[in-house]
Amino acid sequence: MFACAIALAPFAVSAADAPATPAAAPTAAPSPTASETVFLKKIMADLPKRYPNPEAANKAGYVRYTNEDETGAISYANTKAWNTTDPQVPAQLWYDVKGRLIGADFSVRRDPDATPAPKPNRPSLFGIDPQRVITIGAHVHFVTCDKATGKCVYGKAVGAKKYAAVGDVEHPTADGLVKTGAVKDPAKVSAVFLYPAIYDVPVWLVPNPLGQFADKNPNVTPSPTAGKGEDDPM
Repeated sequence: MFACAIALAPFAVSAADAPATPAAAPTAAPSPTASETVFLKKIMADLPKRYPNPEAANKAGYVRYTNEDETGAISYANTKAWNTTDPQVPAQLWYDVKGRLIGADFSVRRDPDATPAPKPNRPSLFGIDPQRVITIGAHVHFVTCDKATGKCVYGKAVGAKKYAAVGDVEHPTADGLVKTGAVKDPAKVSAVFLYPAIYDVPVWLVPNPLGQFADKNPNVTPSPTAGKGEDDPM
């Protein structure tokens, strides 16, 4: 969902001498408009009933492709819903480590080679203010699982242009990943799909004091390993 960068100081300071630096307070999202309020009320009531746990998401065609990120979310994608036409079928769902549905993404595919439209001119998904719409570039996601150890590796990807040099990027395969050098054994690839260039709106489905469109949610507590990319059992 979200990423951060850490800048290194030009000299070392011991832990004992370093001053305590409070973490920056999470940024609140602008208050929802009237149309957004209607949309949020509907999806926050409906989606947890439709997709109460990861098993329900799997049955509906969603595929897990990430580890838990720093916000506490594990993402599942529906490759048939990148152009989200039905608010009951988001492009992506997020679950916490306990299997609780906590968020979703709604999206529209865009031209990966064109300059993204400025925010005021971006799509208005289900009455959502275009100012909230972000852009994400195209890449090929894949998951590998080792049957011997029972471990799966999530969060791996290959650039769309790199994959396009060896195969059909719209329909990537395990053999194609081998050709790119991303994997050695195609038998270990349990999932592979194109994550296309999209306009996207991430939304929290659990109440968020910072707003449902905020980057973080104080009501979601990440696990100690969140954002560390640790592998999970199959």
